[in-house]
Amino acid sequence: MYRAFVFACLVVPGLLSSARAADEALPAAEIIFVTSTGFWEESGDPLAILDPTGKAEEQKPGETQPGKQRGYYKLIAVRQPEGNAHIYLQQIASSAEGPKVISSAELEEFSAMTAYVTDIRPETSDGISTQPGLFATVYLKTDPTATEPETWTVLIDDLGDIKIERETN
Repeated sequence: MYRAFVFACLVVPGLLSSARAADEALPAAEIIFVTSTGFWEESGDPLAILDPTGKAEEQKPGETQPGKQRGYYKLIAVRQPEGNAHIYLQQIASSAEGPKVISSAELEEFSAMTAYVTDIRPETSDGISTQPGLFATVYLKTDPTATEPETWTVLIDDLGDIKIERETN
């Protein structure tokens, strides 16, 4: 009996704190779409861009140079109390310690539309991007009664410039 009591006193609080930690790790209910796509990298060598001969030491696949940061992008649609959504762009660094948010910004172009986001899709779902940058498609409705959504693209080029444009087909 004594052992069962001691066991319960030691184990139950741990289980409760594990359950609380799991609840805290869950994303907010207001997050309606998230897509991770594309990639970015920084050389870590501010003078590398000044090498006109292009003879800088080449890196072997899978190796990371010291000081070099690399990662991916996330687009997140968050439902607002009015029902419309705001879209955020995050730059995530990948490291041995795990992912780390480098920057996060609201894409004001979408917020100004007071749109209802119906989907966000990456350029490819295979998880492999051959070029640095991001290309994603956002499907939204500015009129909730519309039958077809508008299609917008979010593009980040290899220099980090962001373009948001309505798709024209």
